[in-house]
Amino acid sequence: MLTEIKVPSLGESVITATVSRWIKKAGDTVDRDEPIVELETDKVTVEVNAPESGRISSISAEEGSEVEVGSVLGALEVTGETSASRPAANPQAGVNPPPPPSGPVARNGTTASLPAARKMMDEREIAPEDIGTGSGKGGRITKGDVIAFLDRKPEAGEPTKLKTPRVDEVREERVRMTRLRRTIAERLKEAQNTAAMLTTFNEVDLSAVMALRAQYKDVFERKHGGIRLGLMSFFIKACVVGLQEFPAVNAEIDGNDIVYKHFVNMGIAVSGPNGLVVPVIRDADQLGFPALEAAITDFGKRAYEGTIRLDELSGGTFSITNGGIFGSLMSTPILNPPQSGILGMHKIQERPIAIDGKLEIRSMMYLALSYDHRIVDGREAVSFLVRVKENIEDPQRLLLDI
Repeated sequence: MLTEIKVPSLGESVITATVSRWIKKAGDTVDRDEPIVELETDKVTVEVNAPESGRISSISAEEGSEVEVGSVLGALEVTGETSASRPAANPQAGVNPPPPPSGPVARNGTTASLPAARKMMDEREIAPEDIGTGSGKGGRITKGDVIAFLDRKPEAGEPTKLKTPRVDEVREERVRMTRLRRTIAERLKEAQNTAAMLTTFNEVDLSAVMALRAQYKDVFERKHGGIRLGLMSFFIKACVVGLQEFPAVNAEIDGNDIVYKHFVNMGIAVSGPNGLVVPVIRDADQLGFPALEAAITDFGKRAYEGTIRLDELSGGTFSITNGGIFGSLMSTPILNPPQSGILGMHKIQERPIAIDGKLEIRSMMYLALSYDHRIVDGREAVSFLVRVKENIEDPQRLLLDI
């Protein structure tokens, strides 16, 4: 019995994905719930598991093709046997090879291309619509079609679209951008083009927070089941206080309306193998230090594993990013639309500071607040950052809610 392997639901507002990698190949035997294909969405990478135990009889969507939710990726011959009990197919042992896959069609109406053809087109900046319907099965564009297109003489008055060879092309390596990387680039550019983005700076003395952590970190870890007390939870708490006092920094623009949020969903930028993601700690204003630290640790771990869910990446009202973990001393963070503010933390550095007329060596950090000037006034932005600074330099304020 054959069963279809389909693209699962990919989360809110996500309707398409790119087939990034087939973990299993046609003819392979798989167990139920074993990962068989990897899909890349605008936000995360998703694994599709085998619906039953059996043998992959055919693949309908090649690597690199775009697929929609519910579309067929391939077919599975259900046998009920596991890969441990049934050997994989061996074409040389008399097993017929699987039928070739049918041709997927791109969403813009043009036919898809085979990997070798797509690589050649990317290198020469040729669009599929320039070639039209290919000679491959299902109208796919083949490498031969691209070569024929390159050899074709342009008609009179037809502009050439061929890419001029790069001088050092033989010493370069060209790698196609992942869907996630393209989306990050598009959204960062969108933020710059849409928001009236400004950045204000300040510096904060971390001596009090670091002393507090040193005093209580061991008992905190013992009491809360191994959860470590870090710096980020202090900054989240400090930002929550500031956002409640200056609600415009926690708001967003929707058309001609300003939407004020009476809650704080805190986005925490974390880096993973596939790029930067910003999972959201929901209702961070209602959580204590242990819950915040547990969420931060969990997101950091799962970012590297690639297991953060799509629903965990949406709904943020404000974000924090820490370039200091990479050594950045100062930077201007870019807004995460539709949010109106993002706090940038940086490297902790010992510097001489004048305290009551005397020079002292203190652990200092530069802070940067990027904000949307369409909704946040300069006075509000500066005052918000000052409030964060005050709460960090005197962390007892956070405990006493003052």
